[in-house]
Amino acid sequence: MSHADDNAGTRRDFLYYATAGAGAVATGAAVWPLVNQMNPSADVQALSSIFVDISGVAVGTQLTVNFLGKPVFIRHRTQDEIDAARAVDVSTLTDQHAENANLPAESPATDENRAMAGKEEWLIMTGVCTHLGCV
Repeated sequence: MSHADDNAGTRRDFLYYATAGAGAVATGAAVWPLVNQMNPSADVQALSSIFVDISGVAVGTQLTVNFLGKPVFIRHRTQDEIDAARAVDVSTLTDQHAENANLPAESPATDENRAMAGKEEWLIMTGVCTHLGCV
């Protein structure tokens, strides 16, 4: 039997596999924090959704809540407020297009495009200045 035929599981093969395994574990340990740092932090996840009880908001009043550090106004509109908002001529507005991601880009800024169908008495607005982002 020649020396080349006697190659069934030598010590060198074990060292190759052990080194490859240790390298794989080390690579995983190095990559894990890099991938994990791309996840949102716990405080951002905690603030990403809120539940608000609006059952006590009377008609004609509003509730102010914080969402992601910004004020959000939840207004329970009267029928007169709804009618007045729908009577506004869109051509008199400075910004005549609705900024609603659920609508096409060139949708008019009518009250129907601001309020949800069937829930027109509720209007939810963020209280952030569009100029400098101030509150």
